[in-house]
Amino acid sequence: MVVPLAMAAASPAQAATAAQPTSAASSCTTSTGPYQKQAEKFLGRPVDGRQSRADCLAIQKFQINHGISPTIGYAGPVTWGVMSLINTQKAAGHDPNAARKCPTNKGRIACVDLTRQLSWVQDGSRLAYGPVPVRTGRDRYETRTGLKKIYWRDIDHWSTLYDVAMPYSQFFDGGQAFHSIAGSVWSPPGSHGCVNMRSADAKKYWSLLKNGDDVYVYGRKPGT
Repeated sequence: MVVPLAMAAASPAQAATAAQPTSAASSCTTSTGPYQKQAEKFLGRPVDGRQSRADCLAIQKFQINHGISPTIGYAGPVTWGVMSLINTQKAAGHDPNAARKCPTNKGRIACVDLTRQLSWVQDGSRLAYGPVPVRTGRDRYETRTGLKKIYWRDIDHWSTLYDVAMPYSQFFDGGQAFHSIAGSVWSPPGSHGCVNMRSADAKKYWSLLKNGDDVYVYGRKPGT
């Protein structure tokens, strides 16, 4: 997804290793990134703004777990963008619709907040499930906003367009659907318009929703 990825240009350390595949990045950089203190605080490290071996290993582990490349432990804008987004998602807590931007007069409805990269299911104003992290459309493939309805479901869908599995697909706008992905929902640059979900969340959505249920998409994805 395009998490706050385009907040700043890549650093020299990132640019020099950007062409390396994730599996090839096995060593830690000694460079201190522009978001070093923020990363240290997020990861529960001592906040001194100086890269250490332990800092690098912690940042590198986070990068590997969240599909961020290169995995060299550099606290750059992409890594901090994902951390910042996770902080925003955590802050949503048990009331993701506190601002009442998703309609509460539709009965059961699946809400998608592009700005926070969050989704949840609610019954009126009652939260039924979530919020959960999602990965929406990348630049030029944005997930379209507005009120939709689920019109087709396919539990074992296969995309002939992109030649990829889309388990638990629930289509709500043309080719755009909720579905699970095998990788990380935080990995850049984003989907081709679908709302990507973790497997357990997509499976739960499958059990909660049906054809004809409302979907409301609003906001704007950071970086698009």
